[in-house]
Amino acid sequence: MRDKILEALIQKFEERAEKGQLKYGKTLDRNDLELLEWVEHAQEEAMDYCLYLEKIKNMLKYPQGINIY
Repeated sequence: MRDKILEALIQKFEERAEKGQLKYGKTLDRNDLELLEWVEHAQEEAMDYCLYLEKIKNMLKYPQGINIY
């Protein structure tokens, strides 16, 4: 029996992959990008991730909606 958390995460990965394929018409099994372009995509995703974390920190720090910015 697999961990329920793992099962849920696998399901989310599958749904995200399907959504991306529908949106862009491609999968990650593609050869039309150079290595640097893959790095740039990953970097942009990481920057978005940092923005989400900062927002979450702000919400936890100021649960009444006081914005520090």
